[in-house]
Order: sequence, then C-alpha cells, then structure tokens
Amino acid sequence: MKTRGSLVALVFVTALALSAGVVPAQVRTGRAAPDIVGAPWLNSPPLTIGGLRGRVVLVEFWTHG
Repeated sequence: MKTRGSLVALVFVTALALSAGVVPAQVRTGRAAPDIVGAPWLNSPPLTIGGLRGRVVLVEFWTHG
C-alpha cells in the first residue's frame, strides 16, 4: 500500500506543476558558452570552451553538504 500512496502523491504533484503554468527554461542560441572556472581540476588539466568545440559535453555540478 505504501507504493500506491507514493504513486498517488507523485501524480498529484505532477498535475499540480503542470496546471501551475510552469514554463521551461529558455535556451539561448547563438551565444558562446562561458568558460568553466573553478578549482581544483581533478581528472584533467583545465578545459576551455574552445578546446571542446564540436564535442558533446555533459556537465554535472554537485557539492558535498
């Protein structure tokens, strides 16, 4: 029964979000992405947008906290 309650809650929250007029974020096209700055780089030397041009890039941001 616990799974059914979770499913009902999920459906309710999803319906509420859809009815609230949630607008997806707009993608800005035609602009270059900014360089990613920060330290430390653990698995590679610092990367630049120019060096990644033409490649598929997945960026995952996370933190401990």
